[in-house]
This record gives sequence, structure tokens and C-alpha cells, in this order.
Amino acid sequence: MRALPSALAFLGTLVLADPALAGCPVADAQVEKAIATKPELRGGAGAQVARDLRTLRDAAVVLDAYEHHGACKQIVAVLTTLTAHPERALEAGDTDEGKAEAIERARKPPASSSPTGMRRGSGCDEEGEDDG
Repeated sequence: MRALPSALAFLGTLVLADPALAGCPVADAQVEKAIATKPELRGGAGAQVARDLRTLRDAAVVLDAYEHHGACKQIVAVLTTLTAHPERALEAGDTDEGKAEAIERARKPPASSSPTGMRRGSGCDEEGEDDG
């Protein structure tokens, strides 16, 4: 029985020493492999599900990078389920292309001529003083 606490302490040290062991298993979802091997994820509504899977995977990577491991693991669990059973995603999910395009447009920041909103040659330098 004494070996068990020692083993647990050793494993805890490994996890603390190597964050990769404690991190989120995003790669375990094998999104690209599922997309490549499942014909139902190609074309039409299936193509939208494939894009959604990639978006979820990217979200999991970002959450992991910001050390939100619990949320990342929840997304990985959803990814694992959806990649194992893509027919469920097709039946339950909203694969409306119009909504998908609206989401894509919303992702892109509005175009502006400069980061400060001022155009070059407006007569003011970066601090708002006259160039002249």
C-alpha cells in the first residue's frame, strides 16, 4: 500500500513537470483523419460539418493555449463524438450554408484605412499634432 502514494506522487510530479502530459488531448480527436475517411463529410451538408469540426478543433487549441484545459477537454469530447458518428451531426446540426456564410463574414474584421482610423496625409502626426 505504501507504493501507491509514492506512485501517485511521481505521476503528479510528471504532470506538473511536463505540461504536455496535463494539457488537452486535441490531437486525439483525429479530425482530419475522420474527414478524410468518412464520405458523409464530403460535399453539401457534410462539407459544412467538416468545417464545423475544424472550427471546434481550432477552438480547443486556443482554449488549451490559454490554459482552459477543462473547456478544451469538453470540446475534444464533442469532437470525438461527432467524428465517430457524423450522421448524428448531420441529423441534429444546422448545416444551413447561409448561416455559415454569415458567420464567416462576421469573423472578418471591418476594413479600415489605418489602425488609428486616420488616413495618411491628414495633416496630423501619430500624436495628433500638426505635421507642418
